[in-house]
Parts: sequence; C-alpha cells; structure tokens
Amino acid sequence: MDKEHRIEVISRFNQCITEKDLDTLRSLMTEGHRFIDASGDVVEGKKEMTEAWRDFFRRYPDYCNVFEPYEVREGLVIMLGYSICSHEELDGPAIWSARVRGNRVSEWRVYDDTEATRKMLETD
Repeated sequence: MDKEHRIEVISRFNQCITEKDLDTLRSLMTEGHRFIDASGDVVEGKKEMTEAWRDFFRRYPDYCNVFEPYEVREGLVIMLGYSICSHEELDGPAIWSARVRGNRVSEWRVYDDTEATRKMLETD
C-alpha cells in the first residue's frame, strides 16, 4: 500500500469527524478498530467506537482537526496539527497517528503535542 493511499484514507476519516458523518466514519473503520486518546484510554471494536463517536459528536458539535504535514513511516501515518473546539480541553495543538489496513483505519491515536511525544514519534 502506498503513502498516497494511506493519506487519502486518513483524510477521508478526518473529514468524517469534521462533518460528523457517522455512517461513513463507521464504514472506514476495521472491525477491530482501536482508538487511543491522549490519556492512553482505549476503545476497541467498530461497534464500540461508533457509539463513542456518536457521544463525542453530541457533546462537542463544533470539534474538528486540522492536519498540516502528514508523515508516513512503516505503515504508521503521523499527523501534526491542531483541533478547533469551543471546549478548551480539546482546543489546540495535538499529534495524531493512524494505521490503515486496506481501505480502512485500524487504529486512530491522539497525543498531546509535547517535546517528549515528538521525540518518541521522531517528528521534526
């Protein structure tokens, strides 16, 4: 699978988050989809994550992510950027990583944008 394909899948997934398009978002998740938030909490499974996104969209209707550069390394896509949200705890810089299997996202992870995270992910 090439770099451009991975970026295209991730871009569509993020667009679904911005547009709150739960049906398409669900279609872009693998059955064993795994979400890891910045605190390290994990939600595993397509059904479970669909419900988690439904609740998230209800609680944070103005949330969106803006990715600036994308990096692809050994199957891991790393996105630097920021979130826009009226809830302060979700507004600001962040780093995301994702894994793509076929045409679906198998893992979506959010990190706080810190020097330690950048060093761990070897960004910059």
